[in-house]
Amino acid sequence: MDDFLTSYGEAIKDLFARTTGGIKPGLERTEALLAKMGSPHRKLTTIHVAGTNGKGSVVATCDALLRGRNLKVGRYMSPHLIDFRERITVNGEPISEGEVLEWLRQWIPTAEDLGASFFELTTALAFDWFARQEVDIAVIETGLGGRLDSTNVIMPRVSTVTSIGLDHTDLLGGTLEAIAREKAGIFKRGVPAVIGEPDPRIRELLADCARDAGASDVVVLDERYQVKGITLSDDGTSFMLTEHESRQRLTTPRLGQHQARNTATAIATVAALGDDYLSRVADLSTALATVFLPGRFQREGNIVLDVAHNPAGARTVVKTITDLSLRAPRTALIAVLSDKDWRGIITELAPAIDRFVFTDAPSAPDERRWSPVEAASFAAQRGLDGDVRSDFDAALSTAREGAGTLLITGSFHTVGDAMSRLHLSPFAG
Repeated sequence: MDDFLTSYGEAIKDLFARTTGGIKPGLERTEALLAKMGSPHRKLTTIHVAGTNGKGSVVATCDALLRGRNLKVGRYMSPHLIDFRERITVNGEPISEGEVLEWLRQWIPTAEDLGASFFELTTALAFDWFARQEVDIAVIETGLGGRLDSTNVIMPRVSTVTSIGLDHTDLLGGTLEAIAREKAGIFKRGVPAVIGEPDPRIRELLADCARDAGASDVVVLDERYQVKGITLSDDGTSFMLTEHESRQRLTTPRLGQHQARNTATAIATVAALGDDYLSRVADLSTALATVFLPGRFQREGNIVLDVAHNPAGARTVVKTITDLSLRAPRTALIAVLSDKDWRGIITELAPAIDRFVFTDAPSAPDERRWSPVEAASFAAQRGLDGDVRSDFDAALSTAREGAGTLLITGSFHTVGDAMSRLHLSPFAG
């Protein structure tokens, strides 16, 4: 073991600094690293979830539904908001700092020899820990895309694609069709495929991809289920879910009309596992009540935190703010990574926001920092009220002044940095 890692904090810094930086599509390095460990991913029963938006909510909801059946459930998600350990949990409990430290001491040298990236090493850590914890099932979220994402080394029991939007176009393609084909790369021969995409044209493309891959069943949400009667309240989102002769009003604590569809997609996913995995219809709302996903339209008093980082996500935030008639004046504290469509995000937010405060997230990578001044200029050209406070703490203080509702958004970094300063935990309970 390397003796240079003496604390969890040093281990995480080393993980970021010593592993090969950047995004490296492909499965070969992950497969090679896992092979050195005895291929723990081959021992796991898994659900695999991809999508541009909604995949985090679907993963979290699958987790809650499966735990509602008293199963031991692993959950792998990314990125994290505050603590690296948010990415890897079993029954809601994060991997321990000591476990991360010892594992990295052992495997970072091997990862460096293989040229493994940060995400590839993290994925291997998750699969190895889940196997050693002997989880009954693990719910795995893709990091980027699907076909070449390092999580795609698993042979899941169900593969689910939530929805498709324009994001990471430099890596996944510049059209919805191209991105859909990349996400559809998680579909496997002999494995049920679940498709939650609302656009008829794109979901038919996804269904064709699933059939071409040899999926054992292709579950298109809108063909098997009906989601109607959606209502929002401070307690969450309620809706009527119909499947064949079964009809039940369900409630999820996740806020937004889109969360009805995300919840239905998760139910369809767990149902595709078989009868042993899904709770009785009468017990579904009890299981759903335990769904926890920080930073996704998370309300704390008059503050809303949402990690929306593309125009589609911003549009969904605006829809939810409007549906809930959140109190005016509404201020948005916003910091976006430079490679995202920040102009589109600002444009989508504008109808629901009275004032913008543009800032920079301290945890954002230097090479991806945007210009708050340029963003403010863009807003001013469109007649929007905006301030620039480059210092994040000053921006948060300014944004809170006089706000009936304060929306904090633009990236995981922005929300995570705000949560740290507001002393909000990213863990349930």
